[in-house]
Amino acid sequence: MLPSRLMMVLGALLLLAAAPAPAQSLPGVAAAATRLGVDPRVIEDLVVANRILAHEGVLDAYGHVSIRHPTRPNHYLIARSVAAEFVTPDDIVEFDLDSNLVTPGESKEFIERFIHGEIYKARPDLDAVIHSHSASVIPFSVSTVPLRPVFHMAAFLASGVPVWDSGSAGDPDAQGILVRNPALGASLATTLGKGVAVLLRGHGAVVVSRELRVAVRNAIWLEANARAQLAAIQLGGQIKYISADEARAMLALRGDPERAWDYWKRRALGPK
Repeated sequence: MLPSRLMMVLGALLLLAAAPAPAQSLPGVAAAATRLGVDPRVIEDLVVANRILAHEGVLDAYGHVSIRHPTRPNHYLIARSVAAEFVTPDDIVEFDLDSNLVTPGESKEFIERFIHGEIYKARPDLDAVIHSHSASVIPFSVSTVPLRPVFHMAAFLASGVPVWDSGSAGDPDAQGILVRNPALGASLATTLGKGVAVLLRGHGAVVVSRELRVAVRNAIWLEANARAQLAAIQLGGQIKYISADEARAMLALRGDPERAWDYWKRRALGPK
């Protein structure tokens, strides 16, 4: 018969073997964190956010995610111009709120980085901005039918989702639809107001939050809600949307955001 201490060790090893494999660690996080003067967890979360949104079909070759710099609030962090699925810690760079590159060296920049800088200027309460070309959302940006919550996870939409039309900004660059200068970014920020999401006519959406993980969650559910609402409209008949009272009750619960983040992270990165 095996000694009790050996039995305990063997039991612990068996438990470890049965535990789920952790998500992949990301090489280069420590070096990027040192370069940008932030906690390594900040870099890891920003890279993971890109990977999650790509895996869940919110971002493709285009679109981007940013966070306000945690110790330099007049700056923000974002990947260089690369598809979200392939973002690494080495791709994370720093901009000021005029969207001028601060990180030394050469970097290919997103044309629409002004979305981020101008929203952070207008909304000191925000720490995360996501811009996507979320396909199911587009019809609501070109129609008089408003995007409204049809399932409980999208309760955050009950406050309304305005539509920004680049043509209304009175800027010659608006003819190209893209937010390619500070004036267009400021106009978009004005339409967003104090809200959590805004649609861009014929273009996509912007989702904002005080927390990166909440912004990622809401960007995923924005797309899911748009698909569900389109399906409900196609069924015909009257649609019973989530009411303002129901939305307040849902938002008060908050749920378990870490469970959703861990789920999406494991799906995007896979086991070791």
